[in-house]
Amino acid sequence: MNLRKVIPAAALLAMTITVTACGAQEDGQENGGETPKQVTMNEQQAIDRAEEIIHQAVDGMSPKPTLERIGPQPVGPCIARDDHGPDDRVQVTLAYKLTGVPGVEAKNLVRQARDAWLKQGYKYNSSGEDDWSGPFPSVYMRTEPDDFWMDAITGVVDRAKGAGLASLKVTSPCFLPPGKSSASTMADPAALGDLQADNPTTRRALAHSSRIYDALRIESAPTQPGEGLSTVQGESGTSVHHTWSSEPLPEDETARALALAQAYFQSEGWSVRQVPTRGGTPVVVARHPEEGTIAQVAASNTGAVRIAVTTPVGGPASADV
Repeated sequence: MNLRKVIPAAALLAMTITVTACGAQEDGQENGGETPKQVTMNEQQAIDRAEEIIHQAVDGMSPKPTLERIGPQPVGPCIARDDHGPDDRVQVTLAYKLTGVPGVEAKNLVRQARDAWLKQGYKYNSSGEDDWSGPFPSVYMRTEPDDFWMDAITGVVDRAKGAGLASLKVTSPCFLPPGKSSASTMADPAALGDLQADNPTTRRALAHSSRIYDALRIESAPTQPGEGLSTVQGESGTSVHHTWSSEPLPEDETARALALAQAYFQSEGWSVRQVPTRGGTPVVVARHPEEGTIAQVAASNTGAVRIAVTTPVGGPASADV
């Protein structure tokens, strides 16, 4: 099922915000799981490049839309990676709604964004583009050689009239901020000890991980480097981050686990979307409506399923945690 074709525009665009910190890119998959190349940039350079890619799509559009920013913060931690790389890496995500034009123009705006990016020499990612025969297409692309990922999607406003709302999103590759060479976001022993000592945020993160484990019905693997509890510091504040992975699974069991994850999140009232990856198997990304907790369930090139849960420190607790 293509979630973008059945979720109303407002919900779809709201979920675009939730993946600000979520890496759709799976580092290391194109080189067989080897350590990925180090990306050198700072936050402002990443923001400027993302803005440039947005304007490359929008500036030549007709009718001319108005850019309406989605979400307050462009910079967040890079989470749920497949390479266990340095945990201090961050990435930038910018998302905009294209407003001020009739809803029936949404499909045309998405097509124009695609054409403009193709003229820049950018490529489709492995998932390609959606069917253009309907009124609500989407397109997923990436830049070369700097490897920013972007999409142009059409949320449904009025299905009977074929009216939609187009939005654009650009996500940078993961990069280390200045002053961070290979550092980890693992808290120092004292700070992590404080988090583990009956800390409510840690309890929430671990409780969500436990429920996901029960829903997926898969065996967990021994903790790998870069997994377990950590803290991440982003522009929006501090979060507790918990990651774990399964034993390697056959392809059909991996697909089943991802389907179970999506069904679980939907049944619990989380906002859910699928994020395309280079490997073709989408990442299931979900956001808890009360806490702002973000969870990701992703297949890796090793056959393992990787789970990441990120819970804001000081956020409201859900009633069942």
